[in-house]
Amino acid sequence: MGTMRSVFSTPLLVTGAFAGLIWIVAGVLPASAQAIAPEPADCPASLPEGTTCSSGRSADGAWFWIARPRDWNGTLIVHAHGGPRTAEPQRDDPVEDLERFSVMVSEGYAWAGSTYRRGGYGVRMAARDTDDLRWIVWDAFGKPKRTLLHGQSWGGNVAAKAAELYAVSADGERNYDGVILTSGLLAGGTRGYAFRADLRAVYQFYCRNHPRPTETQYPLWQGLPEGAAMPRADIAARVEDCTGLSLAPEARTRAQADALRNILSVVGVTADSLVSHLAWGTNLFQDMVWERLDGGNPFSNAGTTYQGSDDDVALNQGVERFEADPAAVAALAYDADLTGAIVLPTLTLHARYDPTVFVEHEAIYAQTVGGAGRSNLLTQVFTTEALHSQLSLPQYAGLLIAMTGWLDTGEKPDAQDVVEACQSRAETYGQPCLIDPDFVPTLPAN
Repeated sequence: MGTMRSVFSTPLLVTGAFAGLIWIVAGVLPASAQAIAPEPADCPASLPEGTTCSSGRSADGAWFWIARPRDWNGTLIVHAHGGPRTAEPQRDDPVEDLERFSVMVSEGYAWAGSTYRRGGYGVRMAARDTDDLRWIVWDAFGKPKRTLLHGQSWGGNVAAKAAELYAVSADGERNYDGVILTSGLLAGGTRGYAFRADLRAVYQFYCRNHPRPTETQYPLWQGLPEGAAMPRADIAARVEDCTGLSLAPEARTRAQADALRNILSVVGVTADSLVSHLAWGTNLFQDMVWERLDGGNPFSNAGTTYQGSDDDVALNQGVERFEADPAAVAALAYDADLTGAIVLPTLTLHARYDPTVFVEHEAIYAQTVGGAGRSNLLTQVFTTEALHSQLSLPQYAGLLIAMTGWLDTGEKPDAQDVVEACQSRAETYGQPCLIDPDFVPTLPAN
């Protein structure tokens, strides 16, 4: 199935991509941004009793929250959230991630997470804001015994980029001690989103309603025309009209059943995630193209052969085709692709059947790190779950135990070590350990 494809980047040409790179290097400073030092805040009820919380805002406009448990073990976790979230950041946005990963606070770790300075795409921007949060915590509360970097989903891309850019300071001192990446989008920008461009093309071939024939026509790789808006509810309604997604199978028309079966089979997404992926391929693509890449196209399906439909010949002859702009690909690669040149112990955790960020991302990351000669610093762990945003809680505790052991002893843990650490916390959290220590993902076919 065509879940992921490589879009080969060209060398960065400053003359061709400079305008599109301004956002990458400098970001956008909100006019209303003011630095607000950490101020006491009421902790979410899900945190352990005795935890103290604070919140504030960076000079660049990123809202942040910090939590420290009563029995703090001296290690700080700096968290990079997923998304990207396209809405304007709000003060309490980090609370959702603080609650989702409250297991880290329960394990004795201090936690800090920010919104980033603005909504929308920008891996280097988000990496800079993540590292700025480290400085904010260090300045406000003192340098901790250890600092770990954690990234979730798209935040895995952000944290991995931050580790490449900011792991070591100018004087040679380490800013971080280890990196944990969960459900991470680790294939980078040029490879991690191509399947959603495929989805837009394949969906339109079967459904013809995004856009409708009566609406303004535009190249599908744009997401939407510049300045247009489409709420997720509108996207969901179009999917419903075409596929009868919410209906029982027997209640769908023949045309709806055929469209749904073909779209899912060809693109490789699940029915439950179809609307989400299509929404990202609409609103996020619009943000990437118009706000970050100066209108350039980073996606190509010109050489793709789609397979798995009722009539592959008709699909491949009729589907919309588009060629990538090399300058846009280069700009996206500069911002979001990874080199694999890691210098810190790195643990990853990924569900084998993740419906949002496919497990093949881990195979690509392992290849990237191996190509840089750093495989000795990477351990990858996989679970049998079909989840993305939050996996079984003792598995996160197991990662932290394994990372601490790695840093204490210098001995790299394997998946079985994480299994044993996880099992030691299964009763505590009342959830199972679902790690498969023998699973190894394969690279995507094309």
